[in-house]
Amino acid sequence: MKALLPVLALTVALLQGCAAYRSTKGPMNSVHDTLPCNTPPTTLIVFLPGAYDTPQDFIDQGFVSAVREQNIDADIQLVDAHMGYYSDQQILGRLQSEVIDPARAKGYQQIWFVGISLGGYGTMLYAMTHPSVLKGFFIMAPYMGPRDLPAQIERQGGLARWSTDVKGNPDIDLWRWLKGYSGDTAGLPDAYLGYGASDRFAQPNGVLAGVLPAGHSLVIPGGHDWPKWQRLWRSFLKIAPWPRIDSGVAQCNPQ
Repeated sequence: MKALLPVLALTVALLQGCAAYRSTKGPMNSVHDTLPCNTPPTTLIVFLPGAYDTPQDFIDQGFVSAVREQNIDADIQLVDAHMGYYSDQQILGRLQSEVIDPARAKGYQQIWFVGISLGGYGTMLYAMTHPSVLKGFFIMAPYMGPRDLPAQIERQGGLARWSTDVKGNPDIDLWRWLKGYSGDTAGLPDAYLGYGASDRFAQPNGVLAGVLPAGHSLVIPGGHDWPKWQRLWRSFLKIAPWPRIDSGVAQCNPQ
C-alpha cells in the first residue's frame, strides 16, 4: 500500500484545486438501502462518488431507484469516500476496514464497486491491491492518472502490446495491472467501463476499453456530467450480471 501513496498525493494535487478540505476524523459516512427480504441478498453494491459528490447525489440522480426498478437482488451502500480520504492517504485502508470487512461479516458473498470519476480511480486502486475481494466493478468516466502515460501506451499500439521495464512507479503499476485484462482474466474482478465520447478522460478510458471483453465497454456521446452517467447506468443495469428478484415472490418486494 505504501507504494500507492505518491499517486494518491498526485491525484489530490490534480483534482482538489480550491475545494474545501473535508475532515477524515471518525468513520466514513454511508447510506444503506437494503431489501426487505425474508432471505437477505448475498450481493452488495458499493458506490464511490466523484471528487465533489456525496452519497445523496447518487440518490438524487436516480441511481438507487434505477436498481430497484430492475428488481436486482442486492443491497446498496453509498459511501462518502470524499477527497479528504485520498488526501490523507487513508482511502484503501478505510474501504477495507469500514466497508469490506463489515460486509463480509454480514455474509455478503459478492461485492461490487461502482465508481464515478475519482470514485472510479479509487475502485481500480482497491481492485489492484485486493484483486480477490471484489466480484467486479463498473466505473464511469474514471480518472486514470496523468495523461502522458496512456498516450505513450497508445503509441506502442495499445495496452495489450505495451511493455515497460520501469518498476516502483505507482501510475505504471496501475496500468500494468490493467493490462492483465488483455489476457487470461482468471483471478481478476469482472470489469465494466462507461464514458462519454467527449469526456475529458475519454482518451485514457479508451485505452482501457481496448482490452476489455466485448460488451464490457459502454460509450455514448457527451462529456463529464450526471446526465451522461445516468444514461450509462441505466444501460449497464440491463446487462449487469447481478441476481434478479422473481417478481412473483411475495416475501421480497423492492418497491
